[in-house]
Amino acid sequence: MKKILTLAAAIAIALPVWAEQPETNVTNASENPSTVTSEDEPSGFFTSMLNNAIESAMDPQGPTSGRRSAPADAKDDKPHYGRTVTGFASAPKFGGYYIGRYSYSDQAGSHGGAGFNQRLIRAYVDGTIFKDFKYRIQVQCNNASFHMKDVFIEWQRYSFFKIKVGQYKRAFGFENPMNPWDITAGDYSLFTKALTGHDDYVKKAAGASSDSDGGRDQGVQIQGDFGKMKGGYDLIHYQIGLWNGQGINASDADGKKDLIGTLQVQPIKNLFVGFFGWHGDYIYGGKEYSKNRYAFGLKYDNKGWTLRGEWGHGQSNLGKADAWYVIGGMPVNDWWKVAAEYQCYRLHKTWSNSHNMYSLISNFQLHKNLMFQIQYNYNNKRSLGDNANYNEIWGEFYFRF
Repeated sequence: MKKILTLAAAIAIALPVWAEQPETNVTNASENPSTVTSEDEPSGFFTSMLNNAIESAMDPQGPTSGRRSAPADAKDDKPHYGRTVTGFASAPKFGGYYIGRYSYSDQAGSHGGAGFNQRLIRAYVDGTIFKDFKYRIQVQCNNASFHMKDVFIEWQRYSFFKIKVGQYKRAFGFENPMNPWDITAGDYSLFTKALTGHDDYVKKAAGASSDSDGGRDQGVQIQGDFGKMKGGYDLIHYQIGLWNGQGINASDADGKKDLIGTLQVQPIKNLFVGFFGWHGDYIYGGKEYSKNRYAFGLKYDNKGWTLRGEWGHGQSNLGKADAWYVIGGMPVNDWWKVAAEYQCYRLHKTWSNSHNMYSLISNFQLHKNLMFQIQYNYNNKRSLGDNANYNEIWGEFYFRF
């Protein structure tokens, strides 16, 4: 049965390689040459109507395509500050989406896998005040767990110098700040999970709860872009910030701060080379555990074509770890994309503790608000000894509401 499932998944996903060359984009991957991959998403079926109604109510002349209007009492275009000012604010934008999954596994003791489950449900609102200040609030529900995901405000007057305060993604890794819709695979990589905080290896080694913080923390960050090129894109992007170090929805535990930063270069449009660094610690049970990490990677996303790879190293008084992945994807037509990924995570940087995963992925985006995905994974997890090798099949569906 295992061989049949494996062969069927491989054939079904490999067939599109012989399909006709596409002419249009498959996924919702942004073609904006910004060096920052945002979690902003287009509105869904319901939220687009809600947003249009709000914008219309704020503008007595009616909504204008592509414009977020200021209220009627904004009588001139020059902002002035004061506690009684009510104008110069964009219409807030609401959005939300759901990701569900069916997973099968023949791993020993897994009883066939998790079956049907809610990967996540998210709802958010964002907007601007005085055009210079962007805000965002995002909440998430996973089965019975409901929590705050993002809450921040960012001063954005100058593209080369922005200041962001609140809770948001750490500036470590290309994949970490990407929206789940845009990563091509059915889940974040082992690199992203172990070294950016989704399933942090130091936190697990310290004995803390394995709940994911989604690569987020609370802090302050400066970032910017400069070096405008002929193609209209920026050559250099940087981010550097201070975070509590305790992860999502948690206060500082020792008065110290994590220092995290990135420098990214875009030599040609949509191709990014990035370098990332992290110096900090994690407190659990009154004990301090160091977290020192560095990574580098490459990313290209354009018109459905994807190439992304990252490598990272972690050093702590709880031990070392490293991880890497490479993923490549191509469009078959305007709604079908196929991809393959290899990834490896090595606890203590030893092959005897390595987890290697080989994946074949097929995405079917039938509408900007609707996508289905099939993924086959072959796992080699050597710490399991005789049960190191096992197969997984994931089926996921995404929709915006």
